[in-house]
Amino acid sequence: MSGLGLRIKRHHRPELPLVPLIDVLVMLVLFSFVTMRFASTQTLNITLPKVETAGKNLFDGTVTLSIDKDGLMRFNGKPATRDQLRALLAQVKNINRDTPVLISADEKTPLEHVTFVMDVCRQTGLNKFSLQSR
Repeated sequence: MSGLGLRIKRHHRPELPLVPLIDVLVMLVLFSFVTMRFASTQTLNITLPKVETAGKNLFDGTVTLSIDKDGLMRFNGKPATRDQLRALLAQVKNINRDTPVLISADEKTPLEHVTFVMDVCRQTGLNKFSLQSR
């Protein structure tokens, strides 16, 4: 009876080709790293470093802008509002466009106030400004 054509059916296990799947996985990981957007500085909690090599901050200019930790501004030691600061810097520019400006801000001053002062300097045409550090 063994020769009657009865065949034993063997079931082949389906095989999954792993090498192409691994290649696709590696390409997806590589693509995700290439297109990844990193966190912006708005979400980072950073502490700005102290400048050790700044020296004594010798400054020969005639314009000093000071900003305290509460955002109060002073123009050469005299209190000034934002609008007054714009007008005073415009007057300085009319006298001498190359007048250097020293911006001195408390280390706890919000960056918003420092960038405002820098923007006002640029808007009025006084591009020779520097930040004082310790």
